[in-house]
Amino acid sequence: MSAQRVVLVIPGSGGCWHVPQQMFAVEAARRRGAEPHHLSWRGEVPAEPAARGPWAVEQIAAALGELRTPLVIANSLGTLAAGLAADRELPAVWITPLLHRPEVVDGLRRAAAPGLLIGGTADPSWRPDLARELSPYVCEVADADHGLRVPGPLARSAAVLGEVATAVEEFLDQVVWPAPSARRPAESVIT
Repeated sequence: MSAQRVVLVIPGSGGCWHVPQQMFAVEAARRRGAEPHHLSWRGEVPAEPAARGPWAVEQIAAALGELRTPLVIANSLGTLAAGLAADRELPAVWITPLLHRPEVVDGLRRAAAPGLLIGGTADPSWRPDLARELSPYVCEVADADHGLRVPGPLARSAAVLGEVATAVEEFLDQVVWPAPSARRPAESVIT
């Protein structure tokens, strides 16, 4: 069972997968027997937004070529992997996906495998209606920014991490790696 579970972890533009929202998603997969493989960006992220897509996709494709049917856990810039995941029918956890980028939306629209979309209503990259159109699995955090932080006491932002971690665990347990009796209907929305 667990020997077959592999995760490709794709960071955002900062290059670090240790951001809390992604770290907890990876830990959820690891606790379910998955072996994480971390992509590290080679070189500097291009300053020109149009150049970021090809730069990231080339590196993501190389990393995917080394793995057999991984779960993809991608954050922000890493969600440029959506087209590659769709082509390979890979399940995914998309954290703060770049829903303003046509190539990300196209990949999510073509996806045959399930994908959990996680975003905040104060994130300019998040499109609530589009997210729900693209996937039945959505964790939307009210007032959260692109880092999934919310205004007010820091305890509120820490609570968001718990909310996100729970959504990921439910998605993994009920959709990606369910026990035979735990399959969840496709119209479910995780909130």
